[in-house]
Amino acid sequence: MCWISFQTSWVWKFQGMPDGFNAVSLDCSYLSSPKDWILSILMVDEIFLGCAIVEVPLPIGICLYIIQVASPFFKLFAALCRFVLAPLVVLIFLTYKYWKTRITIDAVEKFLLMQQMISPSRYAYTDIVAVTSHFRNKLGQGGYGSVYEGVLPGDVHVAVKLLEGNSNCNGEDFINEVSTIGRIHHVNVVHLVGFCSEEMRRALVYEYMPAGSLDKYIFSPESQKTFSWDKLNEIALGIARGINYLHQGCEMQIIHFDIKPHNILLNSNFVPKVADFGLAKLYPRDKSFVPSRALRGTIGYIAPEMISRSFGLISSKSDVYSFGMLLLEMAGGRRNADPNAANSSQSYYPSWVYDRLAEQEVREISPADDMHELEKKLCIVGLWCIQMRSQDRPTMGEVIEMLEGGVDGLQMPSRPFFCDEGHIHIEDSYHLPSEFTEISEEDG
Repeated sequence: MCWISFQTSWVWKFQGMPDGFNAVSLDCSYLSSPKDWILSILMVDEIFLGCAIVEVPLPIGICLYIIQVASPFFKLFAALCRFVLAPLVVLIFLTYKYWKTRITIDAVEKFLLMQQMISPSRYAYTDIVAVTSHFRNKLGQGGYGSVYEGVLPGDVHVAVKLLEGNSNCNGEDFINEVSTIGRIHHVNVVHLVGFCSEEMRRALVYEYMPAGSLDKYIFSPESQKTFSWDKLNEIALGIARGINYLHQGCEMQIIHFDIKPHNILLNSNFVPKVADFGLAKLYPRDKSFVPSRALRGTIGYIAPEMISRSFGLISSKSDVYSFGMLLLEMAGGRRNADPNAANSSQSYYPSWVYDRLAEQEVREISPADDMHELEKKLCIVGLWCIQMRSQDRPTMGEVIEMLEGGVDGLQMPSRPFFCDEGHIHIEDSYHLPSEFTEISEEDG
């Protein structure tokens, strides 16, 4: 019989061997017979001083032996992964992040070079620090950054929005704001005085609006003492004119996508101005609908078609829906949804106010009886604007006509909610100033 011997470090010592086996080594021997090519492995338990014979086919035994012999090389490879490959992977990741950041910076700079003949003034970051007195007076927190009060030479008060957060959103938000309002001059759109862009440090400089945002007036308990119904109607008209200018008055159609009370600023005379264009998009004016794969806006003001195309295609009518919610909140002095409402029927204000108007009832909060009609008008126009299907809503131009006219010329719209109650007609026979149609058939 021929014996093939392999040595291994699996067994260190043992007491005796079973009969019929000869040990080649005191460590452990692998003995194989050419007849049947069976590999016998003697394994010894150091603790209990016992032994066992394991027989396996020769190829498997050889593989086990090779693995045992190669184990130092596996350990060496693991050490290489830990001390060489891991730092290399980290370096590649950091390089990739820097490359993406560099692309964002280069894209912003390229955009600014293209816009330099028509854009507002450009400031150095040191100028921004000086203007804001080292960011001393914080006015509030916006969509992508904090807003600080500043003073330009000549004692010109400004609001400085310092962009923060994710670099990709930072760059896109910055380009959106500069491209949309950098060339706009309208009494009801906030004016962009200048900007700063140095690497990833970016800021936007706006005209200062001392009265702040609309939400702090209409949602406060003292709101009804702040504005009369005439003033509320005037503010609503100003906002509508600003949005209509974005849709129809610019070279490119601008859809804001985030109309809400927080994004309406008021100057010292309470003239409203549309602000915060971080989500805005520019489209050709002849496009009846626009492509959008991302959900844009704030919950409670997002048009249904932004969530499901079954309600229509995304267009400027999406801003109309948001404006309608804003109108209802102005009229009601409360947010459109309030889960803590005393009466469950009042938890969703648009539904509640529709029922009240359908019954020709009005909340008894007006300071004088002659203001009831203005409240009713704001509510009816708001309900037209929040129709579920985009093609059933008016354009902003038609909204302006409705707000400029009297309540006697208005008609109650369909119930703008998930129900099948159809049209509800009021004895006063309200009607629209013009038939509501979409920009084109494609939008329907």
